Amino acid sequence: MESLNYESVNPDNIREIDRMTEPIKNDQWVWVVVQDPERNEQFLGQYDEKKDESFIPVFLEKNTAQIGLEYLVREKGHKYEIQAILFEELVHHAAENGFNVYVLNGSGHIMETIKF
Repeated sequence: MESLNYESVNPDNIREIDRMTEPIKNDQWVWVVVQDPERNEQFLGQYDEKKDESFIPVFLEKNTAQIGLEYLVREKGHKYEIQAILFEELVHHAAENGFNVYVLNGSGHIMETIKF
């Protein structure tokens, strides 16, 4: 895979405690929500109306993703599953499809925003 350039941004409205202390490594496993995992699977994307941005929410731990799932907008009639993915793969997929990546905590607060 070719290396992508992305900008890591800390949003102005986050609390200091929500900020990440170390950057995510490309070979680090992260957790995402997959919609319809057995058929036509895709990452669950979200839309931030204030920023007019589409993004893929990502979590650093599985249990955090399971808790954070409750704060994400979902459509009825779909199955959702928490799955691990290498951060580098997620970043490539997001960039190719016009999504940013928001690293969230279990309360749905943005810890870091990665823009392409």
